Amino acid sequence: MKHENLLLAALLLPACSKPAPMAFERPPSPVVVAAAVKQDVPLYLDEIGKCVAKESVSIEPQVSGRITEVHFQDGADVKTGELLFAIDARPYQAKLASAQASLAQAKAARDLAKLEVARIEGVADPRAVSQQDRDTKKSALEVAEALVLQDEAAAHSAELDLEYCSIHSPIDGRAGRRLVDPGNVVTVNATTQLLVIERLDPLYAEFTVNEEELTAVQKHMKSGKLAAEVRLPDEPGDPRTAELTFLDNTVQATSGTVRLRATVPNADHKFWPGRFVRVRLILDTLSGVVLVPTSAPGLSAKGPFVFVVKDDGTAELRPVKSGQRHGDLVVIESGVEAGEKVVVDGQIGVMPGGKVRVLEPGAPASPGAPGGTPGAVGATPAKASGSGT
Repeated sequence: MKHENLLLAALLLPACSKPAPMAFERPPSPVVVAAAVKQDVPLYLDEIGKCVAKESVSIEPQVSGRITEVHFQDGADVKTGELLFAIDARPYQAKLASAQASLAQAKAARDLAKLEVARIEGVADPRAVSQQDRDTKKSALEVAEALVLQDEAAAHSAELDLEYCSIHSPIDGRAGRRLVDPGNVVTVNATTQLLVIERLDPLYAEFTVNEEELTAVQKHMKSGKLAAEVRLPDEPGDPRTAELTFLDNTVQATSGTVRLRATVPNADHKFWPGRFVRVRLILDTLSGVVLVPTSAPGLSAKGPFVFVVKDDGTAELRPVKSGQRHGDLVVIESGVEAGEKVVVDGQIGVMPGGKVRVLEPGAPASPGAPGGTPGAVGATPAKASGSGT
């Protein structure tokens, strides 16, 4: 009986035992990668600025009178000395003629006084003429000479008033809208503005930096003149090189900023006074820094990181210190070496130390993604430049 029980137990034991479960292995995560590059890139400050005309002149009358002619078109480019307005000159021509007549009379009286003095001085016997007569004649000559000087000044003033009847442009620039039409009477010293002319080439781009950035600006200014890149907001990829020409002498107490000015060549009038611009002040050039695509770095509770794909096909989570952005690339100050492959798409499915499957450039790594990231393995990485976003 005992042997039968043992035999039954031996037969039932295999039927009750379960096979060991198979170990689950996570499939490799599909990713797109790009190689870190080493390049020289600029160290810069990005600021918002405003275009300001280098010269702006308000044209106002210097004599009173009626505007008879306008010799320019609104918005036209004008040259120095070009005639702009004409004021009725007839009253001033009459004043000049009167002043010239008075001057001629004064000169005639002076010449007569000179003759009388000469006659007295030419008398052979000094006793024939009293000292009082001599003094009277000399005094009359001095008065006549003074009257000539006075009338000469009056005639010169009348000439100037006549010249002021023709108003010329004092600078090369662009005329705005005329503020007075022909037929209107303008009055001197009545703040009557006729026109505003602004010089557009070159142009100023004025901007500010905060006082924390001022130290870096002053430090790099000692090494020489600083360059700037000025671009319009609607044309971010087309900067124009300018030169920093002014640093204000005071930090504004209310804002904690200091004003700077860059001179921008503007022969084509691309930039316009009053328009906002983006200004990138180039402080220095960083030599041989490591850059990766901007899509590579992620952010965790411990700070920025990237996934670096190792030779064995696993992804290593690498803490990094990121720097300035340069177009589609960003500076990595520490944590990645040039040539290492970093994940630029598909990071959401990557586990630290896990296997990855590198996709061909252009293939979507994430579900629903339209395509890979430019600069992936097999593609030419974007070149770093001073152009920002």
